[in-house]
Amino acid sequence: MRILVTGGAGFIGSHLCERLLDEGHEVICLDNFFTGRRENVSHLLDNHRFELVRHDVTEPILLEVDQIYNLACPASPVHYQYNPVKTVKTNVLGMINMLGLAKRVRARVLQASTSEVYGDPHVHPQTEGYWGNVNPIGIRSCYDEGKRIAETLMMDYHRQNNVDTRIARIFNTYGPRMLENDGRVVSNFIVQALRGEGMTVYGTGEQTRSFCYVDDLVEGLMRLMNTEGVHDPVNLGNPSEFTIRELAEEVMRLIGSKEEIKFCPLPQDDPRQRQPDITRAKELLNWTPTIPLKEGLKKAVQYFEGRVKK
Repeated sequence: MRILVTGGAGFIGSHLCERLLDEGHEVICLDNFFTGRRENVSHLLDNHRFELVRHDVTEPILLEVDQIYNLACPASPVHYQYNPVKTVKTNVLGMINMLGLAKRVRARVLQASTSEVYGDPHVHPQTEGYWGNVNPIGIRSCYDEGKRIAETLMMDYHRQNNVDTRIARIFNTYGPRMLENDGRVVSNFIVQALRGEGMTVYGTGEQTRSFCYVDDLVEGLMRLMNTEGVHDPVNLGNPSEFTIRELAEEVMRLIGSKEEIKFCPLPQDDPRQRQPDITRAKELLNWTPTIPLKEGLKKAVQYFEGRVKK
């Protein structure tokens, strides 16, 4: 097939492009390089089935494709709060443009949504039926509400125009090609430990997250895209739950860091608990993560060791 991946030079997008090429597809990677990096896909440029296009999804584009993976949007608080209006535009106008393209060329479209649609949840673990607890005027809402309206658009285009849609609610994902200045907890901890700095833990460190290795996530995205008739959202994440403090201690053990943990105030609207219920993914996609945190962290540390100057 001929497949478009928006945000394809980003962390998750570049791994997805690789897998799609490995499966024999033609891939058009579209990115504006705000958080994506050309070097993430430079090793793919010699492949005659791969095409790299510099483009912003907030502007329309017309391409002949069979499938669209819409991953275009900064995904870490540091980056999506840098220009919150642009983040909203990317989520909303970008979604409208990709849905318009899908409608015109009769392509199947998958939206990379997020566990952030659940906000600071009152239900634990989070099922797809939970409507969430999101602050619509908070500093994170450009991303949270942007992704929520993108899901609304997906369902409305499906119901009104019969566009073939898929919605993946992605939980914390980590692995090689994360940005060093990402601001996300896994990259923060690894980079701080490699530099011999004390790790920064916000709040008490008792808040929880679930961490999915990028290869597992890409497998889930592809299974969702290629499973017939799944239009409702599907959680994709690792249900193993860890406190932030446990994550910090595991990274310190791997790297051999002896620095003290530095505790800082919790940012506004930071969720206290985050754990996916993946029953729907298991039943509909026969998908469950296979890479445990210790194994995945080793691979992430190896990647950052080659990039971080001590």
